This record gives sequence, C-alpha cells and structure tokens, in this order.
Amino acid sequence: MSIFERYLTVWVALCIIAGVALGHLFPGIFHAIGAAELAKVNIPVALLIWLMIVPMLLKIDFAALGEVGRHWRGIGVTLFINWAVKPFSMALLGWLFIGWLFRSYLPADQIDSYIAGLIILAAAPCTAMVFVWSNLTKGEPHFTLSQVALNDAIMVVAFAPIVGLLLGLSAIIVPWDTLILSVGLYIVIPVIAAQLLRRFLLASGGPGALDRLLKKLQPLSLLALLATLVLLFGFQGEQIIAQPLVIGILAVPILIQVYFNSGLAYLLNRILGERHCVAGPSALIGASNFFELAVAAAISLFGFSSGAALATVVGVLVEVPVMLSVVAIVNRSKAWYERGSTAKQSLESENA
Repeated sequence: MSIFERYLTVWVALCIIAGVALGHLFPGIFHAIGAAELAKVNIPVALLIWLMIVPMLLKIDFAALGEVGRHWRGIGVTLFINWAVKPFSMALLGWLFIGWLFRSYLPADQIDSYIAGLIILAAAPCTAMVFVWSNLTKGEPHFTLSQVALNDAIMVVAFAPIVGLLLGLSAIIVPWDTLILSVGLYIVIPVIAAQLLRRFLLASGGPGALDRLLKKLQPLSLLALLATLVLLFGFQGEQIIAQPLVIGILAVPILIQVYFNSGLAYLLNRILGERHCVAGPSALIGASNFFELAVAAAISLFGFSSGAALATVVGVLVEVPVMLSVVAIVNRSKAWYERGSTAKQSLESENA
C-alpha cells in the first residue's frame, strides 16, 4: 500500500472536518450542489462514485463470472444477513436505544420517526460503495459484483414489504424512480463503461496496458472517495452543528448494527469454510447501507425535516469511517480467519 492508502483513515477524518466546516461557512454553495438532483439522486455525488468504482470494475473479467457459484456459501451468508437479520436487528436496536434508553434526551414527538429512519436505513443493502470496501480488503471482485447485482434485484421486491412490516404501515410508497435510477447510475452504467474500456485496452495494448491504467486510476479512485465525503458532510454541516447530541445518540444503534452484522457474516463464512477474499466483502456488504435510497424513502414518507430523514443522514455520516474500521479488522484478522477456514476445508476434503 502507498503512504496515501496506508493513512486513508486520517484523510477521511480530515475530510469529515473540512466538509462540516465548509458546509457551515458556505451553506449556499452546498445547497446549490445538493439541489443538482434527478429523482432525489445527487448527480455530482453519482459522478464521484463512478470515479470510485470504475477502477474496481475494470478488474472484473465477465467471462469468469460463471465461477462465482463456487462461493455459494458467501452468497448465502450475505443474503441471510441483509434480508433476514439486519432490518430486524435494527428495529430491535432502535426500540432499545431510541425508544427506551435515550428516550428522555430526545424530542418526544420524533421518537417514532427516528426509529422509522433507522429501519429504512437498514432495509436497503449497499451497492456502489461496496466495491471500494471490497477492493481495500482484496476481495473477490466477481463475488462482489454478483452479490451486489443479486441484492439490487431482491431490493426491488423486498424493500417495501420489509419496511412496511417493521413500520406497521398498511402501505409504503417506494420511490421507484430513485431506486431504478440509482441502480442504473451506480451499477449498470459504470459496469458497461468499465467493460468497454477493458476490452479496448486488452485489444490495443494487452494486459500491460490495463495494468498501467489501473495504477494511474487507483489514486484517483481514493481522491473521489474523499471528495464525496466533503460533499456529503458539507450537505449536512448545519444540522451536525445544530443537533450534536441527537446525532450522537442516533449513531449508537447504527454503530452496533454495523459491527454486529459484519462480525456475524464474517464468523459464519469462517464456520462454513469460505475463502477470506469472499468473507471480507460478504461481511462488508452485510453491514453497509444504500443510504441514497434510504434518505429518499425517509423524505418521501415523513418529510425533509423529519426525525426519520435525520436518522438516515446520520447513517451517511457514520458509514465511511465505520466501514474503514471494519476493513481494517478484516485485513488484520486474515491469519486468524484462514486458520479456521483451512481446518474446515481440510476436514471436508478428508471426508470426501
């Protein structure tokens, strides 16, 4: 890793501080950038996300996607965490911390709204940012792409029923335009663009040309991540400064659910004997959230100034620094993980 990559956590912290400060000092500029939306999807942020994930997508050889079936354990674990554990565990954590432990410190008329926002956040598994986390853990790119695509397909039919069930609503209005546009912007277009560029490079200069471009794009990808942070935190700079206690309280259940779900996914993959390059992205996909959809759904259901909208925004604030800590845990525990996974695989081989 380069010095820049090695101290990525430091740069992230500085970008968070810079974003909050700039958002507070120059709210008009960030309001203008934030207004550049299509179906509640921010276009400048989408462009930066392209720069983040295209280098990762360039590494993917679609001819090898057929091999992803070998990682059925990792796929099964991730689906179990995303759809059978995470939304329900967040509902429990929201009730415990927001509805009970910290209830006296929060506005009484917003308690239910805060819990609703947390549930909406947990019911939408992450898409684009997962490619960044997977790359930082040297994750299997074909598994990551297949898992994200599968989650997107499930989200179209499962997001509304799960949120409706947990919120106790008879019907929920899903922002379908936001969901479809987000999948197109963050998955379909970058995948097509990356594969066209990959084919051109391999045809004109061979693997060497592809490797040279990847080396040049890697720093650009991380810079795009940092710029995205400045924008996201700048958008919410005024709210962060105005409501620090509320934001700190809302962050507690989000932090717990990230570490709980990532740890559970990581442990289940180890027990099942899955490879570390699959277990890493599986844990990260299982823990992270599709905050663009969550924010849009909360605003459409409860309004822009609601507690639900604020709770989903706190998810944005927590996402990057917490996921970087999960990345660090996954990387540093590789030797421990592979001891257990290797033993499991050896036992299966002997029995076979």
